[in-house]
Amino acid sequence: METLFRYLSFVLLLAAVPLTFALKFDIEAHPGHESARFERCIRNFVAKDQLVVVTAITDGQRGDGQMLNLHIRDAMGNDYGRPKDVAGESRNAFTSHADSAFDVCFENIRTSSSCQAPTRHVELDIDIGADAKDWSAIQAGEKLKPVEAELRRMEELVQEIVGEMDYLRGREQKLRDTNESTNERVKWFAFGTMGMLVGLGAWQVVYLRAYFRSKHLI
Repeated sequence: METLFRYLSFVLLLAAVPLTFALKFDIEAHPGHESARFERCIRNFVAKDQLVVVTAITDGQRGDGQMLNLHIRDAMGNDYGRPKDVAGESRNAFTSHADSAFDVCFENIRTSSSCQAPTRHVELDIDIGADAKDWSAIQAGEKLKPVEAELRRMEELVQEIVGEMDYLRGREQKLRDTNESTNERVKWFAFGTMGMLVGLGAWQVVYLRAYFRSKHLI
């Protein structure tokens, strides 16, 4: 009981502290041929009907000899946006259509040979679910106290954790059912194979006995 209480306290503590992680990297410009080869993609997983906000902050500016393009898509074939010539801060929000992994891909095309530094620095931040909501606007719109807004955020985070655990439990159940079904099929296949071998052996014995008798060898 004490261990469970400590675990719940730890989860609530994590939910109470807004954790933000930004991925920073440089992407070089290329002439524009074989675009897929030069794409830089970051993959994440999202559940169905969850809000996702992708924030990309880049240096440089439009017309500086580079064109940074952004493409957001998931593994199910859904396309969530293809902003072109991104510069400065770009925010893209979408609601996921399926439980799937999604990719945020960047492509930097060199549009001028006079460009001195053919690279762009990108700072990427991906917020999912409760973290993607603007709680300041919600607090002002619903006239909530700061504590009430924080409790609302914590409640949604805990619901997301519970939903994710239910999803994992469902996946585990499906995998277990598939494993049991496969074991059952393998077992009956082995029995069938053994039965066929025994039948084939018995048929060979009968056939050889009849053959030898016809030749008056036995």
